[in-house]
Amino acid sequence: MASVDAQRTWFPEMIEELRLRWRGDLALPKLIELRDGFDAMLHRVRSARQIHTPVIRCRGCGHVGLAAEPEVSVRSMVIALGRFRIASVEHATVLKKQWVAYRRAHDLDLHGKPAVPATAPTALCGH
Repeated sequence: MASVDAQRTWFPEMIEELRLRWRGDLALPKLIELRDGFDAMLHRVRSARQIHTPVIRCRGCGHVGLAAEPEVSVRSMVIALGRFRIASVEHATVLKKQWVAYRRAHDLDLHGKPAVPATAPTALCGH
């Protein structure tokens, strides 16, 4: 395993699949569905290649443990469209702004799911 793979979100096969499945007229609810598929694909790729997250130390409390596994958010998918030249940078920028407005209007989290209200933490860190 290359050390860079531990923090990678977009693998070559995922980029190729995004090229195949992307349509410029995709409605935002369909974009969320597409994100769900790419998030599942990311976890399958990481599992098949036995890629584990790096060990990190929490700055807040000093706890040492595995970092959170990368996830595909709607925003990261939109950024990938421009980054990998699947869509124009201008189109990706417009789509990012539409996503922000849609997310706020529908009270969604980063993954396009209904936001869960934050509860008061009982400890400094959540691990």
